Amino acid sequence: MHRLIIIHVFFYSISDAMMIASRSAGGSRRHGNNICTKLLPDAHDYSSYLAPSLTQVQHEIQQKRRLHQFTSSSKSTQLIDDGLAASRIGLNPHQNTRHAPTVYHEHYSCPNWPQKHTFPMNKFAQTAYSLLTDRDDLLQQRNSDDDRPLIHSMDDFYRPLEVANFPLSFMTPPIHSDYLHKFLSGSLTKEECRQIGFREQTSRPELIERTVLEVAGTVLTAQLALRYGLSCNVAGGTHHAEANKGKGFTILNDLAVASRLMTWSNDEYDDLDTDGDENSSNKILKKLYRGNTRVGRVLVVDCDVHQGDGTATFHYQGNLLHDKLFTLDLHAENNWPFEKETPTYDVPLPDGCTDEEYLSVLSTSLEKALNEVQPQLVLYNAGVDPFHADKLGRLSLSWQGLQDRDLHVIQTCVERGLHVACVVGGGYSKDVREVAQRHALVHRVCAKVWRDKEMWKRRC
Repeated sequence: MHRLIIIHVFFYSISDAMMIASRSAGGSRRHGNNICTKLLPDAHDYSSYLAPSLTQVQHEIQQKRRLHQFTSSSKSTQLIDDGLAASRIGLNPHQNTRHAPTVYHEHYSCPNWPQKHTFPMNKFAQTAYSLLTDRDDLLQQRNSDDDRPLIHSMDDFYRPLEVANFPLSFMTPPIHSDYLHKFLSGSLTKEECRQIGFREQTSRPELIERTVLEVAGTVLTAQLALRYGLSCNVAGGTHHAEANKGKGFTILNDLAVASRLMTWSNDEYDDLDTDGDENSSNKILKKLYRGNTRVGRVLVVDCDVHQGDGTATFHYQGNLLHDKLFTLDLHAENNWPFEKETPTYDVPLPDGCTDEEYLSVLSTSLEKALNEVQPQLVLYNAGVDPFHADKLGRLSLSWQGLQDRDLHVIQTCVERGLHVACVVGGGYSKDVREVAQRHALVHRVCAKVWRDKEMWKRRC
């Protein structure tokens, strides 16, 4: 009962008090409210940068955890910068010649995770660490003398809204409110927790927090894609979760939530009950940035080795996202889930599928989906479990194959003028550091396209 009371206060009493406001222009590393009307600032200079050590990164994360514990206990209202659902603004994209806007929160990884659990929970922290410390080979191809990591500082990451400030109305619909409340209060049944795969871990406050943060991160990533053309989340891709249940290590479907928020039109606000309160969650929803022009169609390109069965259910006839959300799903035909759903474009692949066959099928199916759907926003689920050595995969892509796959999807969409938001999807290995380096690949490819297309020069 003690745990339930704490969760109730943390998730309900604070979140609906959130306000939206624009921050005043900060230093040279942050963008002001009217960046689109200003001359583009000079690019950020990385010439004197030295990579931090692991000890320094861990110390910084611990400091941020302590700061978060202090600030989340206060009653101050978290603001949204110019309609962005962010608790911190990252490196100004118009100054950033190195990488696309990237979203991360140090609580994406749940602490004290069982060491032998199949789900490698620490991979999110390790992916961020890789981006902060590992040499980037794609950068070196451009400049052989550049042996610095891709991302300069933790402060260069955009940070999603804290859970206490993320309104439940952002998630319901498309998620059923009764299921969401049961999860947030830690009252799912043992069978529901078993289907999710986290069992007794499911009701831990830390897991509840990181689950909502993951959704908040993908929402922010979608917003950044609509504003700047391309973005990445160091988490996300919870594609098995349905409106009323979780499955396969996924609890809340971030792709469906982001799709619903980005496609919700102003016409729907007439039906909202705001009670004249400018700070109500519905008023916040109305002010949420969702692009300069209306987003009518979202295409999820799902390249995780497992079918995104949960995401597919959100666009069935009669559902809220019908004719708004479309899915292109390349997956291992004989892999879990064994009872498949019906994506808009279903592409089952045989066991052992190699780079050449995979990339050929991807090219054909992606072109067909883009031509027929004509989306305004693409959500790319870049799962790395098609890798030949993945613990739960049945396909045989090489490292180069994963890189070529990511490059084809991102580059094809960007060259069509589409907004692309990337999430990491699934990846499994006993070596968490290894799977994190695989997950970092989509960020490196995204950064390559950002540089090649000089996307920092684009105006809003």
